[in-house]
Amino acid sequence: MSIVLALGAAAFYGSADFVGAVAARRTAALSVALGAQVSGLVLLLVALPFLGAAVVTRHDLLFGAAAGVFGGLGVVVVYRTLAKGPMSVVAPTTALSASAVPVLAGLVLGDRPGPAALLGIAVSFVAVALITRERRDAPVPAREAVAALLPALAGGAIFGLFFVLLHQTGDHAGLWPLLAARLTSVPILAVLAASRREPLGLRSASMAGAVVVSGSLDMAANILYLLASQHGMLAVVAALTGLYPASTIVLAQTRLSERMAPVQLAGLGVAALAAVMVAA
Repeated sequence: MSIVLALGAAAFYGSADFVGAVAARRTAALSVALGAQVSGLVLLLVALPFLGAAVVTRHDLLFGAAAGVFGGLGVVVVYRTLAKGPMSVVAPTTALSASAVPVLAGLVLGDRPGPAALLGIAVSFVAVALITRERRDAPVPAREAVAALLPALAGGAIFGLFFVLLHQTGDHAGLWPLLAARLTSVPILAVLAASRREPLGLRSASMAGAVVVSGSLDMAANILYLLASQHGMLAVVAALTGLYPASTIVLAQTRLSERMAPVQLAGLGVAALAAVMVAA
């Protein structure tokens, strides 16, 4: 069950990124992120009563709140890096870092996947690297690539810590750790937006709808990830969730008529192989 939930989380995370990125092309990225976080919070409040009784402790809420700090900061760092650096460097570096941190943490904390699953985890990193390769008419200058590398690694690692901290909550805590996380991250983004005097209004109903959809998809992904991590090994769940760029690339091709490079098509095939190996 954790395998299915993790793959579902990957599909929703990638879809949320796609919708959010399209909205961010038309208004301030920080405003999009804040609006998406608020709409996700509304969805979470609606979903809470439908998952049955939960046994939540102070430990669960504290780790959830800590996860929210890293989740909020991760959004800021990644958006800033995407705005300043070449996406062909930032996107794959962030995706690999975001999945590598919880995978390594899971192994350090005692996860012991079988040989096939371990090989599948390694293959999943290869898949992400291939999927996120972009077509470019000109190569990225070495200095520009190096300048973007460290912030991209940092942003991905911060997101990875969000996944690690959520995994530390109890198996019977339900969605309450996510509520603690979101009640922490929303004020962080609100304060940051206010300090930078970002416009918080959305220019049209279609843009507002895109932000709501992005936030709802992101929260659905968070819910699936939390449930998967409560019932499966962190290293395995994180590796499968880290395949989220696949759905972003597929949506970009189908909705924006972007052409996938052959290496990206190969990456989708490698991602499917990795999922099978991890689930075996």
